[in-house]
Amino acid sequence: MKRLCTLAIAAAMFFAGTAVAQKVDVKKAFKHADQQTLVMLKEIEKIKATNGKPELVSPRTLDNGNLRLVASRDWTSGFFPGELWLLYEYTGKKTWMDQARAFTGLIEKEQLNGTTHDMGFKIFCSVGTGYRLTNDPHYREVIIQSAKKLSTRFNPKTGVIRSWDHSTDKWVNPVIIDNMMNLELLFEATKLTGDSSFYKIAVSHANTTIKNHFRPDYSSYHVIDYDPNTGAVMKKNTHQGYSYESAWARGQAWALYGYAMCYRYTKDPAYLKQAEGVAGFVLNHPNMPEDLVPYWDFNAPGIPDEPRDASAAAVIVSGLYELSGYSADKALYLQKADKMLNSLSTKYISPVGQNKGFILLQSTGSKPSNSEVNVPLSYADYYYLEALLRYKALKR
Repeated sequence: MKRLCTLAIAAAMFFAGTAVAQKVDVKKAFKHADQQTLVMLKEIEKIKATNGKPELVSPRTLDNGNLRLVASRDWTSGFFPGELWLLYEYTGKKTWMDQARAFTGLIEKEQLNGTTHDMGFKIFCSVGTGYRLTNDPHYREVIIQSAKKLSTRFNPKTGVIRSWDHSTDKWVNPVIIDNMMNLELLFEATKLTGDSSFYKIAVSHANTTIKNHFRPDYSSYHVIDYDPNTGAVMKKNTHQGYSYESAWARGQAWALYGYAMCYRYTKDPAYLKQAEGVAGFVLNHPNMPEDLVPYWDFNAPGIPDEPRDASAAAVIVSGLYELSGYSADKALYLQKADKMLNSLSTKYISPVGQNKGFILLQSTGSKPSNSEVNVPLSYADYYYLEALLRYKALKR
């Protein structure tokens, strides 16, 4: 009888485990992405043929159902070129590489734009991905120049890279958690040049952000305002979250991904601990939905009737796949990431031929501003494709 009970328990555990195991059909997902991106390219051509605005080069979102293109200076301009590079990486089709080169070329001038911290988003997701896949020496030089320009926004007194030059009525020296994503460009620049100054700036920014951006439960503030002369923290606010003390979902995603990436370059255990802490906060939060695609803010007051943010999920899942390669909690992170990616690839994708060619639906840009709510977003598509490639590359 005891043996039968033991077998019954073992069987229950086995079937319970298989019930939560999620397989992702990468081939199907990339076929869908391929089809949608062909639609997108046609839609872009239609707009360019009629709007008379050649400076608009990259798709960002849908505005009342219409495709919105942005200029290279927009922080999202690098994501669509990056998507094209990721399609090339998966398919090996020269046509995708040709398109990727063309769209990347349209935003390369941003390497000289020192008015923004978004150099990593713009240049590294596009040019950086292209360099990883082609070793083109021209791309190498663009990466280095971009890192030099980004470094000019670093203030030794604050220890961080200034994020925004706008909203001077609100903040003096604002730094947002999103800025963690731009450090990869600096780490890579040191690898390419041997110049440690880029690495040191990235480490200073990551360390100072750990000190000032996080609460004891590993949730992150969105905006920290520093005194540029002393480095003292003056304000802890939000811009896109529900409240100053809430946990804006995509902000938590940037933090998780950012510190997993920092650990890759430095092997500093503090970064691994930080990434694991943020992952624990996100995955164990009582307001995380069953399908693991979060609401736009974990503390939004109208849950469960609040908009989801597929872009946050895409960033989280890609970050979890990287984190799983470093952490003792690998099995847990893989289980959660697989479930999240399966949700995105089955429940949040656009029907083929619709939504002007965007891949994912139901992202939220800035709910407090009622901007880009429950719409496709280019960065959701980029990190989704990256997550699919990371899933495919894993050895289990």
